[in-house]
Amino acid sequence: MSRTTRLSSSLLRAAAVTGVAALTLTACGSGSGSGSTSSGSGEVKVGLITKTDTNPFFVKMKEGAEKAAKENGAQLSTAAGKFDGDNAGQVTAIENMVAAGVKGILITPSDSKAIVPAIQKARAKGVLVIALDTPTDPESAVDALFATDNLKAGQLIGEYAKAAMKGKTAKIAALDLAPGVSVGVQRHNGFLKGFGATDKDVVCAQDTGGDQAKGQTAMENCLQKSPDINVVYTINEPAALGAYTALKAKGREKDVLIVSVDGGCTGTQAVKDGKIAATSQQYPLKMAAEGVKAVVTYAKDGKKASGYTDTGVTLITDKAQAGVTSKDTAFGLENCWG
Repeated sequence: MSRTTRLSSSLLRAAAVTGVAALTLTACGSGSGSGSTSSGSGEVKVGLITKTDTNPFFVKMKEGAEKAAKENGAQLSTAAGKFDGDNAGQVTAIENMVAAGVKGILITPSDSKAIVPAIQKARAKGVLVIALDTPTDPESAVDALFATDNLKAGQLIGEYAKAAMKGKTAKIAALDLAPGVSVGVQRHNGFLKGFGATDKDVVCAQDTGGDQAKGQTAMENCLQKSPDINVVYTINEPAALGAYTALKAKGREKDVLIVSVDGGCTGTQAVKDGKIAATSQQYPLKMAAEGVKAVVTYAKDGKKASGYTDTGVTLITDKAQAGVTSKDTAFGLENCWG
């Protein structure tokens, strides 16, 4: 995800870098910038560029990269867009990192297509570029992709929802991410595939940007359009919690099935509390840690990571359904992020 555009309860923090207010950039071990950590000097330089610097998913990704950098003798610089979709900020971050002499860049693209020319320029200068979480378009624009199988993540909750409905006619609302964002498209399509449905079966579709407040508004709009909605697919757990708030206001939180994707700690707790029926949990720390290791390997022996590495996804629910593999919220809370 989107990929994603996830938990909206985090505090907003963004600072200017080289005069660009849309970007934050800190160097581990440099002593510059808030939140920088020490990893020594003269090591392999690795860059991490996330969609935002406030979303807990990306905060956890950064923590994973920082830990891996220390363990593998690397110097980490980090940057983030001011908001999800800030392609210009990510382009500037790539340019800054290449100028600083990084050996590799890990990036969660805000715009999978628009970022490609900047990536191509970096790769032409010998920089290894690995996409995390969100693939570029085309996927081959980067050397490698370390990410959740978002189609599978959506498919798992689709299969779960289908089983949980136990043959009842479904009136589906889809609270999506934003047009053209690969993470959102894959999760949406995966859900429909798992449920055995098509877009024609969706009675209301709204974009939420993965935001809780927008998720609530989207659900309110859908209930006005189709009051008999009984299944809600959401791009992530903030959107799911927004939907839950809207449903509760109408007294319908008990009779509408909400399923989601992400597996953050807040979202997983919401599954335990019965607000969300199930969620597909992904693992951002692993994405970043494996990415850092790949850059260090490239720096040391020239071996480039390539292709797609699936960093895993697990269906989390306390109401298991026959034929759908899942783990309970005790496992989910032990492995959540945020």
